[in-house]
Amino acid sequence: MVKISPSILNSDFGYIADTVKRLDAAGADWIHCDVMDGVFVPCISFGPPVIRALRKLTEKPLDVHLMVADPSSCLGDFADAGADIITIHCESPSCTHLHRLVTRIRSMGKKAGVALNPSTHPDALEYIYEDIDVALVMSVNPGYGGQEFIPAALRKIEVIASRINALGLPIELEVDGGVNTGNAKSIRDAGAAVLVAGSAVINAADPAGVIGILKGGQ
Repeated sequence: MVKISPSILNSDFGYIADTVKRLDAAGADWIHCDVMDGVFVPCISFGPPVIRALRKLTEKPLDVHLMVADPSSCLGDFADAGADIITIHCESPSCTHLHRLVTRIRSMGKKAGVALNPSTHPDALEYIYEDIDVALVMSVNPGYGGQEFIPAALRKIEVIASRINALGLPIELEVDGGVNTGNAKSIRDAGAAVLVAGSAVINAADPAGVIGILKGGQ
């Protein structure tokens, strides 16, 4: 069964602690934390101090997604704050030496992920598969919550899932953007192992029920 990593981006930040506790109790596998710098993406969200605060609220893995122009400058800060998984974008200007950065993440005892924007070809992962723990397919253009799933992402998910299987690597294929109860089955069928769902879970009257449906239950 797939894992569900609800994004807290669409939560009311004034009650973010309550939201995380609610998601934890509802059966979230990971807590997805979208970090945005206003440069790589238009909006600004939060930084290491919020991750440090969330770390005190849950034992679930904190799935930190760095949508920032210069992840190389802040990897240590997020690791120290309590991130369990740190995912960086291969398109970020400071990720020219991608292997160096994912190796650094792992050296800090964290799982390393690489994210691909919607128009980025799957081949961007070809020479880094052996060095990562998570491959994140963006199924919306990063920067805003509540966007609609881009259908072409399904083809990319299939290609990457097939490659991971062929290599026999324990990489978790994560999909982020527009995931809901209506399209979760097609995303799972394409090969996703982790679904990031924001508003579909955050705004639900019954988040546990929604998480169950996203996982493939009734």
